[in-house]
Amino acid sequence: MAKAIPLCNKWYGHGQHFWTTHSLQNFNHRKKMVIKVKATTSSDSNVKKANMFATKKERIKLPTYDDVIGGKKFHISEFLNQPSGIAAVLNTKALQSFQSLDANTYRCELPKLRLLNFEAAPFIDLRVTSTEEDCLVEMISCKFEGSQVVEEQNDHFSAFMKNHMTWNDDDDDDTESFLEVDVNLNLTLEIYTRPFTMMPISAVEGPGNIMMQALVDKLVPLLLQQMLQDYDEWVQKQLYSVNQSSS
Repeated sequence: MAKAIPLCNKWYGHGQHFWTTHSLQNFNHRKKMVIKVKATTSSDSNVKKANMFATKKERIKLPTYDDVIGGKKFHISEFLNQPSGIAAVLNTKALQSFQSLDANTYRCELPKLRLLNFEAAPFIDLRVTSTEEDCLVEMISCKFEGSQVVEEQNDHFSAFMKNHMTWNDDDDDDTESFLEVDVNLNLTLEIYTRPFTMMPISAVEGPGNIMMQALVDKLVPLLLQQMLQDYDEWVQKQLYSVNQSSS
């Protein structure tokens, strides 16, 4: 069976493919990474594959901010359309580095993972689509860089993550605002080495699902707490700027 390598020891990982900045590194010196989808064909239809998944829904109350001078509201949707909001969604404070690939796609380098004598640097590509009504984060690629043995594992697993954030309309001052997140994480592993090929797939899927669910249950609330903290810091800066310009 392909060696199981956790996607992130802090996080948030279909291989077609989770969540600011210690440092921005020059990726031109790194081995070029190509995003590709490994399609399943009849030639590998007999390969045993373990499919694991985890889901988490969380709902948290949003603070209400009003500028007492101009009556301006600083809605969460406005924050998530700012660079600081994108950084909060990506949780870049937990990343080794990240860079923008295009208008809404980002390559994130997670801290290196060490397992036995192996060291791997996980890279994930995330697409962030934010509107006035919601924000969607999708993982479109997940790869590991390291030794040849480590990089060979890229051909034997696939991962997919989707984090859909929505909020209710707070135009009514008497209505409380809430942020809701719906996270889905899927992982597929090829089972191709003995003695694991002799075992039922459930022997891999059972423990794998438990581990992934525990990870998601722990990290989603932490992500929300950090995002609200970043949101509050952004709002305070906006209020300060408005008050200064009105003085």
